[in-house]
Amino acid sequence: MKKKRLLTSLFVMVCLTAFGQGAQNIKINEVLTRNTTSIVDEYDHHLPWVELANVSFTTYNVRGMYITTDTATLNKSLSVPDRVARMSIIPNNDSRTSLSGRQHLILFLNSNPAQGATHLTAAVDASQPMWIGLFDGNGVDLVDSVTIPVALHENTSYARASDGASEWEVKAPDAVTAGIENFIHVTESKVAQIKRDDPHGFGITLLSMGIVFSCLALLCVFFIIFGRFMSRKQKEKHASDKQAHRNRMMAHDNDGDEDERAFPNVVERKVGKEGGTDDADVYIAVISMALKEYFDNTHDHESGIITIIPKETKWTRV
Repeated sequence: MKKKRLLTSLFVMVCLTAFGQGAQNIKINEVLTRNTTSIVDEYDHHLPWVELANVSFTTYNVRGMYITTDTATLNKSLSVPDRVARMSIIPNNDSRTSLSGRQHLILFLNSNPAQGATHLTAAVDASQPMWIGLFDGNGVDLVDSVTIPVALHENTSYARASDGASEWEVKAPDAVTAGIENFIHVTESKVAQIKRDDPHGFGITLLSMGIVFSCLALLCVFFIIFGRFMSRKQKEKHASDKQAHRNRMMAHDNDGDEDERAFPNVVERKVGKEGGTDDADVYIAVISMALKEYFDNTHDHESGIITIIPKETKWTRV
């Protein structure tokens, strides 16, 4: 019997702990106090509203929890009935109060619960900074709260930077995210921000000129490096061609040496060889004369040797 009571008590404690942890996943996510063009209720009325977000991935029902804008509820000495009397309870007769993971719920303030389950009596003074709190169903535990530091402009909200984040920011009307994730992190457009930070356009002018000149400088450096690279390649090609020409000349000279070895008598009769002349016309004339005498049968027959036989003429006496 004692064991059964112990197990029952343990089960109740676990359920209460899980329930309490689930309530801590419900956060006040966004508040809008001056509603003139934002979302409307079932009767097309523009009312102030507060958005609750379930930042976990499990379902939790917020029915029976309390919303209040009365700071007197923070008084610890206040009795539970007196505290609850200063709050607005979230009714349990609407399926929208069961928030699945990452889901949001919009509750209208300054309203009458008779108009719907999402209408609460929590008072809102849009001309003054406002505190708003979310209490657990026991009316004692404060689950979440936020103080709006300044009076908001029309259709401007005070919201977390992202769902469940600790940072808050004022969001412009075009950045309000009622009922959806707070994924917009800017409160003004880029054009408006540039106009505010650089009203005369000096900054954007300097930035544009800097980009242009930087690109031109990079192109200049590129073409200088590319030009030097191509110049070096051209020099290497010129040197290679010059070396190839030298190799061909050396091969031609070697062929001439072979001719000299094959025809030594011709070499002996080369005109001006000793004087260092290398006149090709002289060589051609000598060889032509030798061939002429060969075909005129004035050449003696010797294998592989051409011999020029001197002949007396009147020119030899000069």
